[in-house]
Amino acid sequence: MDSLLKHMVDMTGHRDHTMLDISVISAVQELARASQTRVLTIMHVRGQQYVRARASICAGGVARMEEPADVNALGEPISSYPALAACIARNDTSAESLSEDGKRTLWLPIWIGEKVDTCLEILHPTPYTSDTIHVIGGIVSVYRNFQNLLDYSERDSLTGLLNRKTFDDQLAKMLHVTAEQESLEPGREERRQPSDAEKQWLAVVDVDHFKLVNDKFGHLYGDEVLILIANLMQSSFRSQDRVFRFGGEEFVVLLRSTTLENAQKIIDRFRTNVESHDFPQVGQVTVSVGFVSISPYESPVIILGHADQALYYAKSHGRNQACHYDQLVSGGLLHAVASNDTAEFF
Repeated sequence: MDSLLKHMVDMTGHRDHTMLDISVISAVQELARASQTRVLTIMHVRGQQYVRARASICAGGVARMEEPADVNALGEPISSYPALAACIARNDTSAESLSEDGKRTLWLPIWIGEKVDTCLEILHPTPYTSDTIHVIGGIVSVYRNFQNLLDYSERDSLTGLLNRKTFDDQLAKMLHVTAEQESLEPGREERRQPSDAEKQWLAVVDVDHFKLVNDKFGHLYGDEVLILIANLMQSSFRSQDRVFRFGGEEFVVLLRSTTLENAQKIIDRFRTNVESHDFPQVGQVTVSVGFVSISPYESPVIILGHADQALYYAKSHGRNQACHYDQLVSGGLLHAVASNDTAEFF
């Protein structure tokens, strides 16, 4: 009982999804004496479902977050987990299977209303007693409730995208991780420029002529445009990217681990998806985008400011385009002023 209370206190003390995942699998692993426990992400991409491990712990080990070898990979199709797939299709709360080598696997989908995007997977050698199932069920209920609370505090109420506060937190984490990755080995000279290989990127998205949409069709249709653009963002960007509503008609995207060429392609894919979409009553809507690579040697304000400057250039030179800050500067189209970190247009 003391161990259970300790884990409950630990779980309810976090205000971060990552630490909540670590806490729940640590609790389940110890209390259920499992051989392995994982948190799985259930991703919905273009009508298909994929499964990818998010965190794991093995008997005698320490819980850790899982980083995919290929950040562009969606994971395994849910058809690779037939018992879990059938469980989700039935809107059920659990599924169990026994493999040919005698390993038992228990899946516990975390339902938030009619939606499931997280599942606990528990591997154990023998059937669980009803008491153990009851304890695990209680832990899962607490985990689900706190996930729901975190989602509520982190998301925009209109679009369901992550909100401005969550953006600030995630950008700070991304800068910290990037700084660690670029930290020096002993004896090597300091490196102030990011690698030319894969980088992290920040893109600012603004809906073109959005005021005209509100003025002509009313705010209800304006809100519908924002909701549909949010949906297009979620389907156009990759599973590892993060999309946020910044406020009004402005959105922000954090693109993880890709090259400039791929970043441009990913952003343009979203932009053209918006351009080709038929918005009810309104018709065609376009977006302008400014983006920049993320450097751990610059503050969040400067990084965001550079993306904003590229966005302003895109909007003042025809709209419906994506502009890269560094390319504008190197091409002489933007002049970066070092003294106050602003830019002037020629």
